[in-house]
Amino acid sequence: MKSDGIERLPLLDDGEGAAEDSDDILSLKGFLRDGYRGVESAKQAWQDRRDWQRYVGYAWAILSCLCAGSLTAFSLYGHLFISHLRYSQLDVNAVSITAELAMYLPVPFLGYACDRYGPGVISFISSILFGSGYLLAALTYHSGPQAAAGGPGWPRAVMIVAFVGVGSGTCSMYLAAVTTCAKNFGRGRHKGLALALPIAAYGLSGMVQSQIGSWFFSERAPNGKGQELNVASFFLYLSILLFVVGIVGTFCLKIVDEKALIEEAAEGLERSGLIEDHGLLASPAGYGTLTSEQTAATAVNPLSRTQSASDDAETQDRWRKALVLNAETRRFLKDRTMWWLAAGFFLVIGPGEAFINNLGTIIGTLTPSSYGTSAPPTSAATHVSIVAVSSTLARILTGTLSDLLAPSATHSQHLSSSVHSQLALSTQEEQQQRRRRRRSFRLSRVVLLIFFALVSSAGQAVLASGLVQGHAAERFWSVSALIGTGYGAVFSMTPIIISVIWGVENFGTNWGVIVVMPAFGATLWGSVYSALYQAGAVAASVGSAGGFISDPSPSSLSSSSSLSSSSIPSPSNSTYQPQPQAQPQPLALCFGKSCYNYTFWAMAASGWVACLMWLWAWKGPGGWTRRGIVV
Repeated sequence: MKSDGIERLPLLDDGEGAAEDSDDILSLKGFLRDGYRGVESAKQAWQDRRDWQRYVGYAWAILSCLCAGSLTAFSLYGHLFISHLRYSQLDVNAVSITAELAMYLPVPFLGYACDRYGPGVISFISSILFGSGYLLAALTYHSGPQAAAGGPGWPRAVMIVAFVGVGSGTCSMYLAAVTTCAKNFGRGRHKGLALALPIAAYGLSGMVQSQIGSWFFSERAPNGKGQELNVASFFLYLSILLFVVGIVGTFCLKIVDEKALIEEAAEGLERSGLIEDHGLLASPAGYGTLTSEQTAATAVNPLSRTQSASDDAETQDRWRKALVLNAETRRFLKDRTMWWLAAGFFLVIGPGEAFINNLGTIIGTLTPSSYGTSAPPTSAATHVSIVAVSSTLARILTGTLSDLLAPSATHSQHLSSSVHSQLALSTQEEQQQRRRRRRSFRLSRVVLLIFFALVSSAGQAVLASGLVQGHAAERFWSVSALIGTGYGAVFSMTPIIISVIWGVENFGTNWGVIVVMPAFGATLWGSVYSALYQAGAVAASVGSAGGFISDPSPSSLSSSSSLSSSSIPSPSNSTYQPQPQAQPQPLALCFGKSCYNYTFWAMAASGWVACLMWLWAWKGPGGWTRRGIVV
């Protein structure tokens, strides 16, 4: 068809053009649909891969915690240092105390490094510390009695150095595992249980390792009576096991979507004004500019521009992460409520640690040495197990209750409340929270924390009252169960509250600052208990009447040990016979509630003071409730 000299094609010819267009459209739709499905499939595969990494890391974190607490099995071999290495009780105490200090004091620095370099790096450090520490301890024990005691073995100082490595490795592996769980699951619905399970596994670690040692590393005692631990082989086993666990953790303990965490935290800090107020929005010097050499290199090789952009992006990510974490650290340390929480943790966990460390002497004060006409008294080993089991069950219970009963908190509440502390939650959020409260019963995590602190104080008050005196076999288990339950629950609930109030971006540093408190608490309350006990022992040695007994046997050292879970054998029962000039002086043992009642009344009162501190941080001026933080 022609019109005005222009050839015009018909809209429809013989139907072939329309069919071809229809086929093209269908083909294009199929191509787009396949492309969309491919993108969705890739996104799902990526999500599945991230979930797989998250759950594999969680499983390995639990396994790491189940192995990391091997130092709590010290009572399994502590007494053998006396009989085989000819250490004095003071030597054994020096090894134990040094290990405990090494286990707690480095935690803030390791937490800081864990947040900035990742838990995998800290897990690798733990493998080196554990592997070298236990290997050196095995070689030292295998060398025999120390030269100071007339033997060919290595000096006590080498064993102390070995247990410094063991203690530092303990806190490294524990912190890497817990930080992984907190950051990967701390923003989900089950953050309480996600933190409680690895912490509970750490509490069981000592008992598990003790059972493994008793079953697989025991040998007949030199005197032919019974079995005893082959300490050198047990140390070698721990060295290999913990080295392997730490090395594998280097690759398994990773933070999934850490960049999203940092970006969310950065946005919150910028909105709140924390970063702007400190001038932290400025780019680092030279960022975003090219030097003359870089410009020339780009002109020669255009691919270098892509590499430069990638390097700049990585630099910006690292710089942004450092700024955010540093701002979070300053905000955490300047928050007065944090110090109230830490002080309460110190006042509750310290007495719990002192109770566990002194179980042997506490039981000795409840039962005189002449006891034995009827059923034998209870043993420290039994009550170490009671404390471990009750503590583990309490940790799991508190994590579960926190998820089921505690009010839901928004991910960024800790950021928005840091500056605008007087502002309440938005109207929509308040309405949603009211509806949730009406639908179901809610219980604050602080209430759970205070309740279990009172449970621990109740156990200490029962012991201080004298109700258990002379009835250790049938009544002391209740004291161990109450203190173990409160101790474990507070140890589990505190990091959960930290993650809720201050977020998980800087969790390693935040939890590291607070978890160091037990070292000081155990030292303080252990010293108080020892001072009162020793005063009674000294009074007995000069003939003081009533409440004290004197025991000249060297084996009485076992009753004064804060490390042993059973009686420590006398050196006279081993192959070593002390020289006449080194005969031990008669030792005095304290018996009666006057040996411990004042100490444990003070411990119970410290728990009550801790509850008041937490209430003040929760409801007081500038507290979490006033700042709109849902705990």
